[in-house]
Amino acid sequence: MLIDQYENEHFPIDLPDPIAAIKFRMEQKGYDQNDLAKIIGFKSLASEILNRKRKLSFEMIRQLHTSLNIPTEVLIQAY
Repeated sequence: MLIDQYENEHFPIDLPDPIAAIKFRMEQKGYDQNDLAKIIGFKSLASEILNRKRKLSFEMIRQLHTSLNIPTEVLIQAY
């Protein structure tokens, strides 16, 4: 417990970037952009999100949390 406390105090680990977390989880599950489009709606929308041209809406965050099991605290961060 002392080591954990020391590491948390001196070497905090930030939450991952939301888009990086989505890409990582997609890679883990073997998903591609078409699979992401099925989760959030349209293929063009999935492309814009992955290319950081569009922000995630609350509904998208809910869908990604449910489908890909990404924590909401990661997805709601600014990017």
